This record gives sequence, structure tokens and C-alpha cells, in this order.
Amino acid sequence: MDSDKNAVRPRQLLSVTDGVFLTVGMILGALIFKAPATVAGATSGVGEFLLAWLLGGAVSLCGALVYAELAARHPDTGGEYAFLTRGWGRGVGFVFAWSRMTVIQTGAIAAVAFVFGDYASEILRFERQSPAIWAALSVIALTLLNLAGTLQSKTLQKVMELMLICGLILFSIAAIWIGSRIGGAPKAPAAAGGGAFGFAMIFVLLAYGGWNEAAYLAGEVQDARRNMTRILVGGVIAVTALYLLVNIGYLAVLGHAGVKDSKAVAADVMRLIVGERGAVLIALLVCVSVLTTINAAIFTGARTSYALGRDFDSFRALGRWRDSGSTPANAIVLQGAITLLLVGVGSTTPDGFAAMVAYTSPVFWTFFLLTGLAIFRFRFLDKSKTDGFRTPLYPVVPAAFCLSCVYMLYSSISYVRNPDYGPKFGIAVAAGLILMAAGIPLYFLQRKKPPRLP
Repeated sequence: MDSDKNAVRPRQLLSVTDGVFLTVGMILGALIFKAPATVAGATSGVGEFLLAWLLGGAVSLCGALVYAELAARHPDTGGEYAFLTRGWGRGVGFVFAWSRMTVIQTGAIAAVAFVFGDYASEILRFERQSPAIWAALSVIALTLLNLAGTLQSKTLQKVMELMLICGLILFSIAAIWIGSRIGGAPKAPAAAGGGAFGFAMIFVLLAYGGWNEAAYLAGEVQDARRNMTRILVGGVIAVTALYLLVNIGYLAVLGHAGVKDSKAVAADVMRLIVGERGAVLIALLVCVSVLTTINAAIFTGARTSYALGRDFDSFRALGRWRDSGSTPANAIVLQGAITLLLVGVGSTTPDGFAAMVAYTSPVFWTFFLLTGLAIFRFRFLDKSKTDGFRTPLYPVVPAAFCLSCVYMLYSSISYVRNPDYGPKFGIAVAAGLILMAAGIPLYFLQRKKPPRLP
């Protein structure tokens, strides 16, 4: 049709180097400053600890290759919402959007906000509930920023990413060098609670989160069929190497047990290397990094809620776009309110960050599994499709990713069996699953209208 020929389409302007840099920036986030402590507590020693981070890179690579094919098949806006709706039907798409609004995205924002709270408290500590207060303040401030319609500066974002990468490399090299000069990390007994490898992987793969966004570059990459594999492999390998380097730096100074016992591991390492001023400096760097992560999550999360309101009458208030500031104002406000509620609930637990991970993980991995399985459905229904990016080593790579999702879903539900965290956060695990399940009757109760796929 002529309309299709004249339609504006994405231009293939991204080189392999551009794609790798963007992929690293999308994956690299705040959780490398928080997750290692929990991972150390759930592993039995240095070897298992580093193996978890290496395996996390391998699983992420398989997932990214699967998502790259899904994005090439359906390169329109919407991500998992579009994949799940097209692959499994409107009902699954609805439950995903509902779960993302009430559990996945809001819980992730709250979890990262608690990371900000831990490091902001290294700079200025309130007398009581300091991490929770800082977490709430960050959510309020950035929700208002997005509500006003303030756009992120892409140039500033890239500069900050480059500063973060260079800072992490210098920090890690300094930590390894200092650790070797002082004769290695202090000898300490093995961390209690080790050996729960599946539990450790929950936090490792959370730190690798972002590769699913990187897969959406397929529509703008030069010679995508050949170069997307190079970009995804190069980007994930680069992040894996960086994460290993950073964690070796942590271990060199604090040791396995010291990492496990730390609330702000990067700040504790800097404190031992250069003193209190260095701890404040690294805490400030982490805070800036975390704020950009929260801001991006608020921005993208509200767009999914907007799509829910656009496609379903019962949530139509969320589907209103405010011209002033060009922003989905109602979706942003509701998302901020739910996130603040979760921060408040998390503040009543021994570790707000871990509580939010318990709350989101089973739901997160359920939909990751369904998205991974969608590639088999698309291939079965459209065996003749040959254009666009194709996942290499099919069906081995998609099967490996889906099996990893099954294992992580099991691990996230059996979170309650972890001796250190499970008994305290069993309610959080159940709450996330119950809210996800509530989306099923809601779908059948809401007033239907013809769907408008992204």
C-alpha cells in the first residue's frame, strides 16, 4: 500500500560502536553498588560469588538475543506489552500492564530508591529511617520533574554514563592495588547464610537488568542482521567484565565476609582506601547514578500505564496525555503514589531493598518466561519469515533463556526459604503474586474496547 511506502520509519544510523556504548549504558546501573552485599551473603565463597556474576552475563546475553529477534519482528513501541499481546492475546497483555503498574516497575523504582537512600545517608543521615526518607524524597522529586514534562538531556546522560564507567574502572584498579599492598582483604569467617545460589542469582540478574531495552535498537542499527549480534554480545561482555572487575575490587579490600556485611559497599571500600572524604565522594557519585536510573524508570513506567489506559476503558483516565509538558500526567501521578506506598511498606522491614526485590521478582520472571516462549510461537506461526534479525543457534539460545527463567521463577518464589531474608519477606512475595493474579478477574470485569496495538 502507498501509505505503507510513505510511512516514516526508523533510520539505520547506529554503528556497532554506537550500539555497544548504548547497550552498556542501558545495563549498567545503580545495583552494582548494592547487590554485591546480598550476593555475598548468599554464596559460600569468593569462587561462587564471582561465578554468579559471570553466569548472570551469560543468561543476559541469551535473553538479549531473544529480545532482539522479537524487536525485529515487531519493531513498534511497547516492548513486552506488544510482544505478549501479539503472542498470547489481549488478556496476557492486560495482566502484564497491570502487573507492571502495581508490582514490577513501581517495585523496581522503590528498590532502587532504597539504594539511593543507603548512599545518601552516607552524606547526610537523618536520625531515624534515613534510607527510607531519602528514598521517598527521591521518588517525590523525580515524579514532580516528570510531571512537569522536563526532558532528559541525552548528551548529559551520555556524559554521566562515561564518567560512571571511567570512575568504576579507576575505583576498581585502585581497590585491587591497595588490597594487594596491604596483603589482601582481612581474614574473616565465611559469610553466614551462604550456599543459596538461586537466591544470589535473583540479585545478580537484577543488576544486569536493562538488556531487554537494548534489544530495541534493532530497528536503528546499520545491517541489523549481522551487527545486532555483535552489539549485544559486545555490550553484555563489556558489562560482565566491568562487573567482575568492580567485584574483585570490593573483595580485594573487604573480603567476602566484609562485602556481605556492608550496607554501602563502594563507600566502605573508599573509606578504607582514602578515608572519610573518599567515602563521601563515591557516595555522591553513586547518588547521581541512582537518580538517573530512577528518573528513567519513572519515565518509561508511566508510558506503559498510559498504554493500558489507552487500550482499556476501565483505565481510560491513565490514557490521557497532557499537552502541557507533553506527558501522561495521570499515569505519572498514580505511579508515584504506588511507589511511595511501597517505600513506606519497605521501611517497616529490616531491608527495604531486599523486600522490594522479593515483591517484584516472581512476577518479573513470570512475564520474562512468557516473553521468551513467544519466540517459539512466532516462529511456528510464521515459518517463512526470513527478514530481520534472527536469534543465532535457535532453538538452543531461546531454550537456555526460558530454562533460566523457569529456574529464576522457582528461586524467586522459594525466596521465603532463605534463612536470612525469606521468613521476613514471605508476605512481600505473596503480595506481588496476589496483585498479579488480581489482574485476571479485572480483565474480564473491565469494559472492553477494540485494542490498539502499539
